[in-house]
Amino acid sequence: MRRELVSRFAACAVLVLAAAPAGAQVPQPAQGSEGTPMAQTQEATPVPPATAVPSLPRAAPPPGAPGEAPRAAGPALAGSLGDDPAWRAYRARFVTEKGRVVDTANGMISHSEGQGYGLLLAVAAGDRAAFERIWGWTRANLMVRSDELMAWRWAPDQRPAVADMNNATDGDILVAWALTEAAEAWGEPSYRTAARRIAVEFGRKTILFRDSHGPLVLPAVAGFAARDRADGPLVNLSYWVFPAFQRLGIVAPEYDWASVIRSGVEILRRSRFGPSSLPTEWISAKDEALRPADGFPPLFSYNAIRIPLYLAWAGIGRPEDYAPFRTLWGGIDRERLPIVDTGDGRPVEWLTEPGYTALPALLACAQDGTPFPEGLRSVQDGQNYYPTTLHLLALVAARMRYSSCLRS
Repeated sequence: MRRELVSRFAACAVLVLAAAPAGAQVPQPAQGSEGTPMAQTQEATPVPPATAVPSLPRAAPPPGAPGEAPRAAGPALAGSLGDDPAWRAYRARFVTEKGRVVDTANGMISHSEGQGYGLLLAVAAGDRAAFERIWGWTRANLMVRSDELMAWRWAPDQRPAVADMNNATDGDILVAWALTEAAEAWGEPSYRTAARRIAVEFGRKTILFRDSHGPLVLPAVAGFAARDRADGPLVNLSYWVFPAFQRLGIVAPEYDWASVIRSGVEILRRSRFGPSSLPTEWISAKDEALRPADGFPPLFSYNAIRIPLYLAWAGIGRPEDYAPFRTLWGGIDRERLPIVDTGDGRPVEWLTEPGYTALPALLACAQDGTPFPEGLRSVQDGQNYYPTTLHLLALVAARMRYSSCLRS
């Protein structure tokens, strides 16, 4: 099964349908560019991390002050995966010698999201050498904008390899979080420097802290704000990486990360669409009443399946916040996950690779203490990048928050 990525540059209203194997059709806004793409003729040699000293953050509220965001509310990531052979298999299959994380079901491209996941898994496995390779490639090939954010997509068969200079905020969040965890684990100042620069930048450019709905995470710098779309701002709830927001106060304490977490949970509660009560991938926050965004099929799909992963990983939310996902994933057919049209509540496609089923297992573990099935305690070979990544992330989340579910 192939995960089709939606272009992060959505200023153009023209949509195309990209066909995936097994007949999947996922909307993709026509791509645009922001700035001048940088030509790349080959996979660049990784460069070492920067060593500049970070600027000091402005004073944060004293401990216990009203509105203070916890400096680090969540547990540390480092070592949570341990010496798991699944990481070594993942590294061999999806990470090149130069540190490029390859999306095997999406034209062998790389993207900031995948680089972020690779960095997180490397920290969780205590694999600093792999971390430095992935971070070096990311810096050399995706940090090509005029700011501290990353271009979202790198295509090996295109010249220039970066054709769209827009960012993807979830990729920036994941990379900043991974660098924060690496700095905490290995005491490397350059990682903290880079984490702070990225976090401060996406906080300034992509989080609308004063919106009437509470802080909104825009999917990118360009294409999703009210100035870009008639139904803007648009949000995607899978971009609320809740466990990252619990830790980014370490490097950027001037932002109220707790309020970002609260707004994400509240928006989720107000985004129960159709008979399935599920959120769509893309949501219009233009009006007080949230609704599916214009021009996108109202699907609960590839992106949105990460919402309960991040909720459980952060250990937040009430049982009713998990209920629609558990209902969806708790039926007779438990060996595959449905993509759902929220308009009528019916499945339109199935995700059949076994790694996806680690998500329902994590939810059952988090909510009821149900042990992880034995078959999901290791990662099966032969799967594509996305289900394998989600499987490993679910195992990391379980080991960090719900270790009793993994005991024999």
